[in-house]
Amino acid sequence: MTSVYELSHLETLEAESVHVLREVAATFERPALLFSGGKDSVVMLHLAAKAFWPAALPFPVLHVDTGHNFDEVIAFRDRAVRELGVRLLVGSVQDDIDAGRVSEETGPRASRNRLQTVTLLRSIREHGFDAVFGGARRDEEKARAKERVFSFRDEFGQWDPRNQRPELWNLYNGRHRKGEHIRVFPLSNWTELDIWSYILAEGIELPSIYYAHRRQVVQRDGMLLARTRFLTLLEGESPYEATVRFRTVGDATCTGCVESTAATPRDVVAEVAATRLTERGATRADDRISESGMEDRKREGYF
Repeated sequence: MTSVYELSHLETLEAESVHVLREVAATFERPALLFSGGKDSVVMLHLAAKAFWPAALPFPVLHVDTGHNFDEVIAFRDRAVRELGVRLLVGSVQDDIDAGRVSEETGPRASRNRLQTVTLLRSIREHGFDAVFGGARRDEEKARAKERVFSFRDEFGQWDPRNQRPELWNLYNGRHRKGEHIRVFPLSNWTELDIWSYILAEGIELPSIYYAHRRQVVQRDGMLLARTRFLTLLEGESPYEATVRFRTVGDATCTGCVESTAATPRDVVAEVAATRLTERGATRADDRISESGMEDRKREGYF
């Protein structure tokens, strides 16, 4: 009797992502993988290593660096690329500020998060990338739910949700003219719970701030923000110490944390399974600018 092996849910997601990674490597000339050291980019890098093993990755990794990072994440980023032997490229927001291409925000609520778009587009143009992998998932935010796996960007790096290609039967169209490029999202169909279940199953290492630890925080706009050297306190704000962890990692000025005792991947899986708030909705101040804040930034070229 012939036995039939059925893929598990995580194995199906993994196979789909590996297919996307290999499809890009086979059809594009100069792809790159966005890597910040955050959990989604770590999973994406892990999948890329599996997709091309035992060969080395056929593309570099690119970090768009705001200069306002969590120290633990940057240390992890450098160690991860060193251990995998991949080439790390860094696009610096500070370089664009110094060159006058962008103006730094001022005031106690200032953030460099929106300035990343100029740095990302400059990095893509300078390196001639025709495809860029991103770790965005459709469950994160409604604008990201509109993305295709192969997301077309025009010669200005802009996204038009009405000008995207159909992807019936997982057939992807990467055709583009010179100056245009494709953003590719291998994790599109994953959820936060899928990500953490995969991290648990694969034993993937993450920056320590994703697990419960003691940290100085302040309450602001219904969120807990870490007391870092980049955060200017508002009048009346009083930092205090709490046991927290981060669900998502970005610019330290606008990335919040949550009170938690989840100290292991298994603990986090249980915690995420019980929550009803998305990680960006609960902990990213930059998503609260307006009802269409993320979509507006994506139209400008944000990832």
